[in-house]
Amino acid sequence: MPTIGGMGMKLTAEVQMMLEQKIIPFWLSLQDDHYGGFVSYVDLNLRRNEKAEKGCILNSRILWFFSEAAMLLKRPDLRQAADHAYRFLMRYCMDRKAGGVYWSVTFDGKPLDTTKHTYNQAFAIYALSAYYRLTGNPEALFAANQLLQCVENHCRDAGGYGEAYDRFWNPESNEKLSENGVMAERTMNTLLHVFEGYSGLYQATQAPEVATELRALLDIWGKHMFQPEKRRQEVFFDKDYHSLIDLQSYGHDIESAWLLDWGCDLLGDAALSEKVHRMTDVLAQSVLERGFDGEAVCNEIEKGVTDTDRIWWVQSEAIVGFVHMLEKHPEQKQYGEAAAKVWKYILRQLVDSRENSEWFWKVDITGKPVKKLTIVDPWKCPYHNGRMCMEIIRRNPDVSC
Repeated sequence: MPTIGGMGMKLTAEVQMMLEQKIIPFWLSLQDDHYGGFVSYVDLNLRRNEKAEKGCILNSRILWFFSEAAMLLKRPDLRQAADHAYRFLMRYCMDRKAGGVYWSVTFDGKPLDTTKHTYNQAFAIYALSAYYRLTGNPEALFAANQLLQCVENHCRDAGGYGEAYDRFWNPESNEKLSENGVMAERTMNTLLHVFEGYSGLYQATQAPEVATELRALLDIWGKHMFQPEKRRQEVFFDKDYHSLIDLQSYGHDIESAWLLDWGCDLLGDAALSEKVHRMTDVLAQSVLERGFDGEAVCNEIEKGVTDTDRIWWVQSEAIVGFVHMLEKHPEQKQYGEAAAKVWKYILRQLVDSRENSEWFWKVDITGKPVKKLTIVDPWKCPYHNGRMCMEIIRRNPDVSC
């Protein structure tokens, strides 16, 4: 069997081996056949806590991952894993009384953190839409549409989308999606993933009402998130879209550079796509020039100070974003070269070579894993690196490593 990282191999071949030999087996091994769902905590020493809380975002991302992987690879075991994640979402993560998806449940499915966060609803929509495309199960589509209505009825306001709510949809403070010492009433991150979730639903249904919401989201993004003079997105806002901090998130900018193109292009509006593509080109070029240091993409820059840590999801999104830009602009070979270099860095520093493990969450600039972080937790998931592998397999770029 070829070795991942063999000289001269195409990027596509390498990521397919990564997907099938490393990522999929690891996440399949976490299936919890006793309590349902998946074991949701594995520490850096590979100790599993089978009674850790189960984050509903993590379960949604696992459902999305196995649904997409089953469609791509046509493997019955992946369909079964998607079914397993779907049952847990529907049985335990959904609030049948007040609507929406909880933030987390106990290991055996009892509501634990009953916060209703817009970000969380969006990922459930994204996952259910993929599962519907896999199975044609009308219950999944009905649930996705119900969640969209929850978001539109409870989280939407005159200016856009709010963030955090209690179980019964009363607004509360946004600790869960605020960082860097600010408390944000609106975030670029949540808006991006609402767009992503709605795009997944539109991909599954082509429903005109979802198209209308996608256009509205792109309008908000163009007016408030994207800052052409700074060549970046703003990240944290007050309710009136005043930016709260001088911050560029390189990971979110390169993720947005391809996700926004993908969702926009689903609409089939050439004029809108041209407008959005011009803006996403700026984001990608900015990340390549500012965030990529020749081997990996740094985390962010705040008030002129660069955080040089290398995070698993940032590198994953960088590969997809750079390959996407190479497809848009084949003459700009620097994007393919950057994607190949990031992949080599991932293999060298972020992939955990131990058996029964996957990727490290974060390493410092010297390549040492950050000890306080985990291999699996409510945020550490197969969505970013698994999606990167599947995007590269589908796109099959002319990039060698």
